[in-house]
Amino acid sequence: MPENVREEAAAAQEQTSRFVSQYAPATPEADAPPAEPIFDVRDVAVFYGEHRAVTDITLELRRNQITALIGPSGCGKSTFIRCLNRMNDLIQSARVEGEVIYHDQDLYDDRIDPVQVRKRIGMVFQKPNPFPKSIYDNIAFGPRVVGMKGDMDEIVESALRRAVLWDDVKDRLKTNAFGMSGGQQQRLCIARALATDPDVLLMDEPCSALDPISTGRIEDLMLELKSNYSIVIVTHNMQQAARVSNMTAFFTVELDAGEKHRTGRVVEFAATDKIFTNPDDKRTEDYVTGKVG
Repeated sequence: MPENVREEAAAAQEQTSRFVSQYAPATPEADAPPAEPIFDVRDVAVFYGEHRAVTDITLELRRNQITALIGPSGCGKSTFIRCLNRMNDLIQSARVEGEVIYHDQDLYDDRIDPVQVRKRIGMVFQKPNPFPKSIYDNIAFGPRVVGMKGDMDEIVESALRRAVLWDDVKDRLKTNAFGMSGGQQQRLCIARALATDPDVLLMDEPCSALDPISTGRIEDLMLELKSNYSIVIVTHNMQQAARVSNMTAFFTVELDAGEKHRTGRVVEFAATDKIFTNPDDKRTEDYVTGKVG
Protein backbone atom coordinates (compact mmCIF):
# COMPACT_ATOMS: atom_id res chain seq x y z
CA MET A 1 0.00 0.00 0.00
CA PRO A 2 1.46 3.43 -0.90
CA GLU A 3 2.55 5.38 2.15
CA ASN A 4 0.17 8.30 1.49
CA VAL A 5 -2.82 5.95 1.26
CA ARG A 6 -1.74 4.21 4.47
CA GLU A 7 -1.49 7.57 6.24
CA GLU A 8 -4.91 8.69 4.99
CA ALA A 9 -6.49 5.42 6.16
CA ALA A 10 -4.85 5.74 9.58
CA ALA A 11 -6.06 9.33 9.90
CA ALA A 12 -9.60 8.32 8.97
CA GLN A 13 -9.56 5.50 11.53
CA GLU A 14 -8.27 7.88 14.23
CA GLN A 15 -11.00 10.42 13.40
CA THR A 16 -13.71 7.76 13.59
CA SER A 17 -12.34 6.54 16.92
CA ARG A 18 -12.61 10.08 18.27
CA PHE A 19 -16.25 10.25 17.20
CA VAL A 20 -16.99 7.09 19.11
CA SER A 21 -15.08 8.00 22.26
CA GLN A 22 -16.78 11.38 22.36
CA TYR A 23 -20.33 10.49 21.44
CA ALA A 24 -21.16 6.80 21.53
CA PRO A 25 -23.10 5.44 24.51
CA ALA A 26 -21.00 3.56 27.01
CA THR A 27 -20.83 -0.18 26.40
CA PRO A 28 -22.60 -2.08 29.20
CA GLU A 29 -20.43 -3.68 31.81
CA ALA A 30 -19.52 -7.26 31.03
CA ASP A 31 -21.37 -8.58 34.07
CA ALA A 32 -24.54 -6.52 33.43
CA PRO A 33 -27.50 -8.55 32.20
CA PRO A 34 -28.20 -7.98 28.50
CA ALA A 35 -31.25 -5.94 27.59
CA GLU A 36 -34.40 -7.90 26.78
CA PRO A 37 -34.75 -8.80 23.09
CA ILE A 38 -37.63 -7.03 21.37
CA PHE A 39 -37.09 -8.26 17.79
CA ASP A 40 -35.62 -11.57 16.74
CA VAL A 41 -35.14 -11.36 12.97
CA ARG A 42 -34.45 -14.74 11.39
CA ASP A 43 -33.24 -15.25 7.79
CA VAL A 44 -35.35 -12.42 6.40
CA ALA A 45 -35.36 -11.76 2.66
CA VAL A 46 -37.44 -9.21 0.78
CA PHE A 47 -38.45 -9.53 -2.86
CA TYR A 48 -39.88 -6.96 -5.25
CA GLY A 49 -41.45 -9.20 -7.84
CA GLU A 50 -38.77 -11.74 -8.70
CA HIS A 51 -35.89 -9.51 -7.58
CA ARG A 52 -34.39 -10.25 -4.17
CA ALA A 53 -33.72 -6.84 -2.61
CA VAL A 54 -32.26 -8.01 0.71
CA THR A 55 -31.31 -11.47 1.88
CA ASP A 56 -30.28 -13.58 4.87
CA ILE A 57 -30.83 -10.91 7.55
CA THR A 58 -30.56 -12.30 11.06
CA LEU A 59 -30.45 -9.79 13.93
CA GLU A 60 -31.57 -9.52 17.53
CA LEU A 61 -32.69 -6.01 18.50
CA ARG A 62 -33.01 -5.18 22.20
CA ARG A 63 -35.30 -3.09 24.35
CA ASN A 64 -34.44 0.53 25.22
CA GLN A 65 -31.51 0.61 22.85
CA ILE A 66 -30.89 2.61 19.69
CA THR A 67 -29.85 0.41 16.79
CA ALA A 68 -28.32 2.14 13.76
CA LEU A 69 -28.44 0.68 10.25
CA ILE A 70 -25.60 2.01 8.11
CA GLY A 71 -24.32 1.25 4.63
CA PRO A 72 -24.12 2.64 1.09
CA SER A 73 -27.17 3.75 -0.87
CA GLY A 74 -29.21 0.89 -2.32
CA CYS A 75 -28.08 -1.73 0.20
CA GLY A 76 -31.56 -2.39 1.61
CA LYS A 77 -31.56 -0.48 4.90
CA SER A 78 -34.91 1.20 4.28
CA THR A 79 -36.37 -1.98 2.81
CA PHE A 80 -35.36 -3.87 5.94
CA ILE A 81 -36.60 -1.31 8.47
CA ARG A 82 -40.02 -1.38 6.77
CA CYS A 83 -40.15 -5.13 7.48
CA LEU A 84 -40.29 -4.37 11.21
CA ASN A 85 -43.78 -2.85 11.05
CA ARG A 86 -45.04 -4.43 7.82
CA MET A 87 -44.87 -1.24 5.79
CA ASN A 88 -43.72 -3.33 2.83
CA ASP A 89 -47.23 -4.79 2.77
CA LEU A 90 -48.30 -1.51 1.16
CA ILE A 91 -46.08 -2.21 -1.88
CA GLN A 92 -47.98 -4.55 -4.20
CA SER A 93 -44.94 -6.34 -5.59
CA ALA A 94 -43.19 -6.81 -2.23
CA ARG A 95 -42.89 -10.19 -0.53
CA VAL A 96 -41.15 -10.97 2.77
CA GLU A 97 -39.70 -14.37 3.64
CA GLY A 98 -38.25 -15.48 6.96
CA GLU A 99 -39.44 -14.57 10.46
CA VAL A 100 -39.72 -11.27 12.29
CA ILE A 101 -40.40 -12.27 15.90
CA TYR A 102 -41.73 -9.45 18.08
CA HIS A 103 -42.50 -10.29 21.71
CA ASP A 104 -42.45 -14.01 20.79
CA GLN A 105 -44.97 -13.51 17.96
CA ASP A 106 -44.18 -13.73 14.25
CA LEU A 107 -45.39 -10.44 12.77
CA TYR A 108 -46.02 -12.15 9.44
CA ASP A 109 -48.37 -14.76 10.86
CA ASP A 110 -51.64 -14.67 8.90
CA ARG A 111 -53.55 -13.95 12.11
CA ILE A 112 -51.69 -10.70 12.79
CA ASP A 113 -53.43 -7.41 11.96
CA PRO A 114 -50.93 -5.07 10.23
CA VAL A 115 -52.79 -2.00 11.52
CA GLN A 116 -52.22 -3.11 15.11
CA VAL A 117 -48.57 -3.80 14.27
CA ARG A 118 -48.13 -0.21 13.10
CA LYS A 119 -49.83 1.06 16.22
CA ARG A 120 -47.22 -0.65 18.40
CA ILE A 121 -44.31 0.03 16.04
CA GLY A 122 -44.37 3.65 14.88
CA MET A 123 -42.38 5.12 12.00
CA VAL A 124 -40.83 8.47 11.11
CA PHE A 125 -39.74 9.02 7.53
CA GLN A 126 -36.84 10.75 5.81
CA LYS A 127 -38.67 13.98 5.01
CA PRO A 128 -41.13 15.57 7.43
CA ASN A 129 -44.61 14.64 6.20
CA PRO A 130 -47.21 16.43 8.32
CA PHE A 131 -50.79 16.12 7.17
CA PRO A 132 -52.43 19.26 5.69
CA LYS A 133 -54.21 19.77 8.99
CA SER A 134 -53.74 21.68 12.20
CA ILE A 135 -50.97 20.75 14.60
CA TYR A 136 -53.62 19.37 16.95
CA ASP A 137 -55.30 17.24 14.29
CA ASN A 138 -51.97 15.84 13.13
CA ILE A 139 -51.38 14.41 16.59
CA ALA A 140 -54.99 13.34 17.15
CA PHE A 141 -55.24 11.53 13.82
CA GLY A 142 -53.62 8.25 14.89
CA PRO A 143 -55.40 7.93 18.25
CA ARG A 144 -58.74 8.55 16.52
CA VAL A 145 -58.05 5.93 13.84
CA VAL A 146 -57.14 3.22 16.34
CA GLY A 147 -59.95 4.20 18.71
CA MET A 148 -57.85 5.18 21.71
CA LYS A 149 -59.84 6.04 24.81
CA GLY A 150 -59.23 9.06 26.98
CA ASP A 151 -59.23 12.82 26.80
CA MET A 152 -57.89 13.79 23.36
CA ASP A 153 -56.48 17.09 24.63
CA GLU A 154 -54.38 15.17 27.16
CA ILE A 155 -53.26 12.67 24.52
CA VAL A 156 -52.15 15.48 22.20
CA GLU A 157 -50.34 17.39 24.92
CA SER A 158 -48.59 14.26 26.19
CA ALA A 159 -47.30 13.37 22.71
CA LEU A 160 -46.06 16.91 22.08
CA ARG A 161 -44.31 16.99 25.45
CA ARG A 162 -42.57 13.68 24.77
CA ALA A 163 -41.34 15.12 21.47
CA VAL A 164 -40.13 18.27 23.29
CA LEU A 165 -42.44 20.39 21.14
CA TRP A 166 -45.22 21.45 23.50
CA ASP A 167 -43.67 24.76 24.57
CA ASP A 168 -43.11 25.72 20.91
CA VAL A 169 -46.69 25.11 19.74
CA LYS A 170 -49.04 25.17 22.74
CA ASP A 171 -50.42 28.58 21.74
CA ARG A 172 -51.04 27.68 18.08
CA LEU A 173 -52.39 24.14 18.10
CA LYS A 174 -55.15 25.06 15.65
CA THR A 175 -52.78 26.51 13.03
CA ASN A 176 -51.70 24.56 9.97
CA ALA A 177 -48.70 22.30 10.53
CA PHE A 178 -47.14 23.49 7.28
CA GLY A 179 -46.36 26.78 9.00
CA MET A 180 -43.77 25.09 11.21
CA SER A 181 -40.04 24.98 10.50
CA GLY A 182 -38.53 21.81 9.02
CA GLY A 183 -37.11 20.72 12.37
CA GLN A 184 -40.40 21.37 14.13
CA GLN A 185 -42.28 19.44 11.44
CA GLN A 186 -40.02 16.43 11.99
CA ARG A 187 -40.55 16.60 15.77
CA LEU A 188 -44.29 16.87 15.03
CA CYS A 189 -44.05 13.65 13.02
CA ILE A 190 -42.24 12.01 15.94
CA ALA A 191 -44.98 13.25 18.29
CA ARG A 192 -47.60 11.88 15.89
CA ALA A 193 -45.89 8.47 16.00
CA LEU A 194 -45.72 8.62 19.82
CA ALA A 195 -49.41 9.56 20.18
CA THR A 196 -50.57 5.95 19.81
CA ASP A 197 -48.22 4.86 22.63
CA PRO A 198 -45.95 2.62 20.53
CA ASP A 199 -43.40 0.20 21.90
CA VAL A 200 -40.86 0.79 19.13
CA LEU A 201 -39.95 3.81 17.01
CA LEU A 202 -38.49 3.30 13.53
CA MET A 203 -36.70 6.28 11.99
CA ASP A 204 -35.68 6.21 8.32
CA GLU A 205 -33.01 8.92 7.89
CA PRO A 206 -34.98 11.37 10.02
CA CYS A 207 -32.36 14.12 9.86
CA SER A 208 -31.25 14.00 6.23
CA ALA A 209 -33.41 17.00 5.26
CA LEU A 210 -32.60 19.06 8.36
CA ASP A 211 -30.02 21.69 9.24
CA PRO A 212 -27.33 20.91 11.87
CA ILE A 213 -29.19 22.64 14.72
CA SER A 214 -32.42 20.74 14.04
CA THR A 215 -30.43 17.53 13.62
CA GLY A 216 -28.87 18.05 17.06
CA ARG A 217 -32.30 18.49 18.61
CA ILE A 218 -33.59 15.29 17.00
CA GLU A 219 -30.54 13.38 18.22
CA ASP A 220 -30.98 14.73 21.75
CA LEU A 221 -34.64 13.70 21.56
CA MET A 222 -33.72 10.15 20.49
CA LEU A 223 -31.39 9.80 23.47
CA GLU A 224 -34.18 10.96 25.79
CA LEU A 225 -36.79 8.69 24.20
CA LYS A 226 -34.77 5.48 24.43
CA SER A 227 -35.47 5.24 28.17
CA ASN A 228 -39.08 4.46 27.21
CA TYR A 229 -38.83 3.18 23.65
CA SER A 230 -36.69 0.95 21.50
CA ILE A 231 -35.43 2.84 18.44
CA VAL A 232 -34.11 1.66 15.08
CA ILE A 233 -32.60 4.33 12.85
CA VAL A 234 -31.37 4.28 9.26
CA THR A 235 -28.61 6.83 8.75
CA HIS A 236 -25.92 7.71 6.22
CA ASN A 237 -24.25 9.93 8.79
CA MET A 238 -21.41 8.02 10.44
CA GLN A 239 -21.01 10.62 13.18
CA GLN A 240 -24.71 10.39 13.96
CA ALA A 241 -24.56 6.61 14.26
CA ALA A 242 -21.56 6.95 16.59
CA ARG A 243 -23.26 9.64 18.68
CA VAL A 244 -26.62 8.04 19.33
CA SER A 245 -26.60 4.28 18.84
CA ASN A 246 -25.83 1.36 21.13
CA MET A 247 -25.67 -1.22 18.34
CA THR A 248 -24.88 -0.87 14.65
CA ALA A 249 -25.59 -3.11 11.67
CA PHE A 250 -23.49 -2.53 8.56
CA PHE A 251 -25.23 -3.41 5.29
CA THR A 252 -23.53 -3.83 1.95
CA VAL A 253 -24.80 -4.37 -1.58
CA GLU A 254 -23.81 -7.19 -3.90
CA LEU A 255 -24.28 -7.37 -7.68
CA ASP A 256 -25.28 -10.55 -9.51
CA ALA A 257 -23.11 -12.12 -12.21
CA GLY A 258 -24.59 -9.84 -14.85
CA GLU A 259 -24.18 -6.79 -12.60
CA LYS A 260 -27.83 -5.90 -13.17
CA HIS A 261 -29.47 -6.76 -9.86
CA ARG A 262 -28.40 -5.45 -6.45
CA THR A 263 -29.01 -7.41 -3.26
CA GLY A 264 -28.40 -6.06 0.23
CA ARG A 265 -27.14 -8.08 3.16
CA VAL A 266 -25.76 -7.49 6.65
CA VAL A 267 -21.98 -7.77 6.83
CA GLU A 268 -21.56 -7.16 10.55
CA PHE A 269 -23.75 -6.41 13.57
CA ALA A 270 -22.15 -5.46 16.87
CA ALA A 271 -21.83 -2.80 19.56
CA THR A 272 -21.32 0.61 17.97
CA ASP A 273 -17.89 1.18 19.47
CA LYS A 274 -16.69 -2.15 18.06
CA ILE A 275 -18.07 -1.43 14.59
CA PHE A 276 -16.27 1.91 14.48
CA THR A 277 -12.98 1.02 16.18
CA ASN A 278 -12.39 -2.72 15.83
CA PRO A 279 -14.69 -4.30 13.24
CA ASP A 280 -14.27 -7.97 12.37
CA ASP A 281 -14.84 -7.56 8.63
CA LYS A 282 -12.53 -5.61 6.31
CA ARG A 283 -15.56 -4.33 4.38
CA THR A 284 -16.90 -2.72 7.55
CA GLU A 285 -13.56 -1.08 8.25
CA ASP A 286 -13.33 0.26 4.70
CA TYR A 287 -16.80 1.78 4.95
CA VAL A 288 -16.55 3.44 8.37
CA THR A 289 -13.11 4.87 7.57
CA GLY A 290 -14.37 6.33 4.29
CA LYS A 291 -12.33 4.17 1.89
CA VAL A 292 -15.52 3.02 0.14
CA GLY A 293 -19.16 4.05 0.18
